[in-house]
Amino acid sequence: MPKRISRARKEQVGKRVGYCCEYCLSQADYSPDPFSVEHIIPASKGGTNGLDNLAYSCQGCNNRKYNHTEAIDPVTNIIVQLFHPRQQRWADHFQWNPSQTILTGLTPTGRATIQKLELNRKGVVNLRYILVLVGEHPPH
Repeated sequence: MPKRISRARKEQVGKRVGYCCEYCLSQADYSPDPFSVEHIIPASKGGTNGLDNLAYSCQGCNNRKYNHTEAIDPVTNIIVQLFHPRQQRWADHFQWNPSQTILTGLTPTGRATIQKLELNRKGVVNLRYILVLVGEHPPH
């Protein structure tokens, strides 16, 4: 497996999701930091550079996910798989609060992913609030 993901492949991964983080749904157009193409199953755990194992991710989510594929559901205290953007539907695991600024988990996977990746970190919530005011959030 090539160590680097090609520029064309990175563009393909971002384009297929409208240049939004596949975890917190932050939009690359409104981020001060570049987004990454990350391995859902890390290369260190046998993951490939195939499109079915690549996700578009903001730096915050990518850094927090690191090489993790599991986390503890804060409700059941059971270890569960983190959200897998190629195998699961986002809306099956997450929903917005009424103000559309805070994510809540609908499933153990959703709750564990929110906690592990800190999907409601202060800066992201503040940005969501501003983007809601100007009609740019949620992105989908």
